[in-house]
Amino acid sequence: MDIGVLTVPLGDRPLDDALAYLSELGVGAVELGCGGFPGQDHLDRRRLLDDADARDDLRATLDEYGLRISALATHNNPLHPDEERAATADTELREAIGLARELDVGTVTCFLGLPAGGPNDEVPNWITAPWPSEHAAALEYQWEVAIEYWTELGAVAADHGVDLAIEMHPNMLVYEPTGLLKLREATNERIGANFDPSHLYWQGIDVTEAIRVLGEADAIHHVHAKDTRVYDANARVKGVLDTTDYTEERDRSWLFRSVGYGHGEAHWKDVVSTLRMVGYDGALSIEHEDSLTSSREGLEKAVDLLQRAVFETEPGDAYWAE
Repeated sequence: MDIGVLTVPLGDRPLDDALAYLSELGVGAVELGCGGFPGQDHLDRRRLLDDADARDDLRATLDEYGLRISALATHNNPLHPDEERAATADTELREAIGLARELDVGTVTCFLGLPAGGPNDEVPNWITAPWPSEHAAALEYQWEVAIEYWTELGAVAADHGVDLAIEMHPNMLVYEPTGLLKLREATNERIGANFDPSHLYWQGIDVTEAIRVLGEADAIHHVHAKDTRVYDANARVKGVLDTTDYTEERDRSWLFRSVGYGHGEAHWKDVVSTLRMVGYDGALSIEHEDSLTSSREGLEKAVDLLQRAVFETEPGDAYWAE
């Protein structure tokens, strides 16, 4: 298991500079945006797809700084009721899968997406309760749409030898572990989780239990290292389904925080240990979205904590049990 970084917060600097900086911090892997909300500041998806020399140059640059790509990131909504927006997201995903194969990268991180509540609706609809009954009917429709699309895309991923790591996220159809497992069962084993605990904490989900449940199904394909702090003074009044703008920090029930600022070091050591128990040995890709600090400081503090949490060696023989 190594420490990685989703490089989006460093998009204002050239890739060489970003990689040099991360290498100096002791980072071992990078997750590179190639479309959708992460953008593609550090990786021109179509250029690399068409240009083998450009791919060789990227590999050489990564080798120069002792880094690998843990995943290509393209988070968007391929199930959007606006056909043009859905088509754009679909193209991004399919091209990311193709590029991942060309670069020998095993994983594409993404969102499942969110359909409308019915075939004639114009906007996505995040349903969080089964009543009134039209919401249950809408949810059933959404799952039909999602399973049809992801069955086909999962087959594409299988053909390319690439895993699709879906981030369980609010305002997406899959936002918690049982939904992820439902989708995986209906599609194939290439469909799994980009396990981001920050979206689970505020829902009241026990993160280490979620790791165990998903790990038992071998369904964790990638991991984000991002924290969340619930602010009880606000949550006691308005709960955690909070639509207050993220920049109005004092009034929100919860905030994304740098690793260690929502949950302490002991908790993150437990997260790392539980991931090892279920056989995950990939990157802990730091995603900085803490509005109370700068990207640079947030990344550095996260790296510092995770360096004390990750194990650098393989487990030894349990000689005391013999």
